Amino acid sequence: MAHEKNHDYHILPPSIWPMLGSVAAFVMLLGSVLWMHGSGPYLGLIGLVGVLYVMYAWWAEVVAESHVGDHTPVVRIGLRYGFIMFIMSEVMFFAAWFWSFFKHAMYPMGPMSPLVDGVWPPAGIETFDPWHLPLINTLILLCSGMAATWAHHALVHENNRQDMKWGLILAVALGALFTVFQVYEYSHAAFGFSGNIYGANFFMATGFHGFHVLIGTIFLLICLIRLQKGHFTPERHVGFEAAAWYWHFVDVVWLFLFASIYIWGA
Repeated sequence: MAHEKNHDYHILPPSIWPMLGSVAAFVMLLGSVLWMHGSGPYLGLIGLVGVLYVMYAWWAEVVAESHVGDHTPVVRIGLRYGFIMFIMSEVMFFAAWFWSFFKHAMYPMGPMSPLVDGVWPPAGIETFDPWHLPLINTLILLCSGMAATWAHHALVHENNRQDMKWGLILAVALGALFTVFQVYEYSHAAFGFSGNIYGANFFMATGFHGFHVLIGTIFLLICLIRLQKGHFTPERHVGFEAAAWYWHFVDVVWLFLFASIYIWGA
């Protein structure tokens, strides 16, 4: 009785995962920098494996905590607020790439005057036609977001786990198809990452978004696996809610990328 919890908060026990996660992230960053200087990718890959392992083990503990009743309504509110703050940090992350792109597009640096001699896109750059593969990818991602919304509605409003399953399957499949098409697009680019500011901005902005699509697809796939294990209920589904929020964030970012970089920037 002395250890019976009589409050709505989750007092976390000591954990090794924050420390291991920091070390693994540092090793991955250091290895990436060394790789760019010609030392090989192995140290960075070791750090990446460490980060992935920490993510799996740490979040597995969070899922286990929810099953033993540690995620009270107050704790679930805190988890939602924490994820909203994470998405806000991601918004500022992408704001940096948009800032760089618009700055160089409106004030391209020329040999004499940035306003008179500058050209955007730089001379010799053949941009993508936004109304072909980029438009197809836009429709694919929007349909994937609709499928995720369908899955969320099926769980929360109907408690229909079968419809939720098919919504998640469709969302994951379309997310994977988006990645395949983006890789195909990159393989046919008429410009490279280095040598011009347009290519650097294009690949950094769209490439990091593509990485987020990959992460979001895995996030939804994990939710599908958890659904098969019976983890979600209409009242308790914070993990799936976070995945849906993340996926819609990825959708919105792509709409801005499509409108600004593919249409306006070309």
